[in-house]
Amino acid sequence: MSIKETMLSIVALGGVNEIGKNMYVVQYADDIVVIDCGSKFPDESLLGIDVIVPDISFLLENQDKVRALVVTHGHEDHIGGIPYILKQMNMPIYATGLTLGLIEGKLREHGLLRDSELHHINSDSEIDLGSMTLSFFSTNHSIPDCLGIAFHTPEGTVVHTGDFKFDLTPVNEQYADIHKMADLGKNGVLALLSESTNAERPGFTPSERLVGEHIEEAFIKATQKIFISTFASNVHRLQQVIDAAVKTNRKIALLGRSMVNVVSIASSLGYLKMAEEMLIEATEVNKYEPHRIVVLCTGSQGEPMAALSRLASSNHRQVEVLRGDTVILAATPIPGNERNVARIVDNLFELGAKVIYGSGTVTGMHVSGHASQDELKLMLTLMKPKYFIPIHGEFRMMHQHRLLAEAVGVESDNIFILKNGDVVDIQNQVASQSRKIPTGNTLVDGLGIGDVGNVVLRDRKHLSEDGILIVVITLSKADGKILSGPDTISRGFVYVRESEGLIEEVNRITVTEVQKLLEENVSQWNVYKQSIKESIGRFLFAKTKRRPMILPIIIQI
Repeated sequence: MSIKETMLSIVALGGVNEIGKNMYVVQYADDIVVIDCGSKFPDESLLGIDVIVPDISFLLENQDKVRALVVTHGHEDHIGGIPYILKQMNMPIYATGLTLGLIEGKLREHGLLRDSELHHINSDSEIDLGSMTLSFFSTNHSIPDCLGIAFHTPEGTVVHTGDFKFDLTPVNEQYADIHKMADLGKNGVLALLSESTNAERPGFTPSERLVGEHIEEAFIKATQKIFISTFASNVHRLQQVIDAAVKTNRKIALLGRSMVNVVSIASSLGYLKMAEEMLIEATEVNKYEPHRIVVLCTGSQGEPMAALSRLASSNHRQVEVLRGDTVILAATPIPGNERNVARIVDNLFELGAKVIYGSGTVTGMHVSGHASQDELKLMLTLMKPKYFIPIHGEFRMMHQHRLLAEAVGVESDNIFILKNGDVVDIQNQVASQSRKIPTGNTLVDGLGIGDVGNVVLRDRKHLSEDGILIVVITLSKADGKILSGPDTISRGFVYVRESEGLIEEVNRITVTEVQKLLEENVSQWNVYKQSIKESIGRFLFAKTKRRPMILPIIIQI
């Protein structure tokens, strides 16, 4: 599907009506620029799926028009899909230093780095991409080097804020370019795309600097080992942990692959400042007195295989949580993860640890990286857009953001709450939303990208609920007589040794069905298999009220 000449179009391929998988497209005439390429984690219904990335069918159909992928910052919900998308189509990537470092790590892991075209940008960069010129402005977030993007097109200026908040005392002294934002608004913003994550929260989001004070206080009070779990990508938080460890004369051990990767990349690029002798291997933890140790680990969201989960269940091979140790969860659970986090906290208390957890506003160990209501209104006031498109959030968040926009003077008819795939077309300064492009989820399972569909997921769900029954029978090719079997194998349905009567009846039904079809001179094996499945299925449901997957295997020799 192509866009009409001299028309400006904006569409989300992911990131609206959901948290994660952010991907947005701005197109003018024959030039397409993609903003971000994120991933999100599957829910419990997507059995076996590792990660979800956007469906890029639209980009594949128009890849001759795609000029670049511009990345706002280095969080997984904005860069996690890049390796999987680049395997389908290549495009130049523009990003800031830390973001580019994190992307390079992913591409190296996937064997894509050599063939990728990567460009370093900063808030002072300007890049020409066909009919569009892009300029940038710095924003505050929970990771360094975040940018907002201004698209200067013949139709007008479109601004994408990226993820942001207004932190007036940032830990890394990267201040938001408020003057640039105001200048954009002064010169006229045709459309603003602004994130909606915290649109339900009143007031201002507190500064990250406050967390450092609470971390230092907890470190001073701790008498034994300290375990602190946070998002690996929150480089500001990692620096504050390092600073507190220096002040309390503690060594730092890292647990979790993503934590090791981020610390390595951020340190090599100068975003983390830490003396080499401070860092020790996990195997060295027990060589030091407990009050000299900090363990920085992944798993603040209760991920079953992450370091904190294994520590809480005493399953970590190198380090253990002992009575009197302090465990700090420096992150608030993402909606949906509360139960897993609560289970870990329970286990840690059982081990005798002192656990600091819960809402960041209560413990002081976490503040959000996203703008609350007053900051969202400030962004809208600075930009003064004619049209407003709330992005990056579930529907209730975007709806609340709409109300905030109306409160600061944006006309109600000029606000578009979109679903993924909804296209906003702007021509002659007039915007409309009347068409849609194909979008959806691409499921990644191991090395497979998009090869797991509804049929496979349905089978996995079926297997997980009722198990499988495999019936093997061997027939003579010469006369069709049964040579051996039936042999019935049960997995996840019943335990064979305790259900001998049931299995014997299954075998009897199989023999009866096969002999009946042999007498009728039926030769198609699919008829045999379907008949066996239906007969056994009726019997098992009558006896057990369960419907296992039935897999007949007929061998002819």
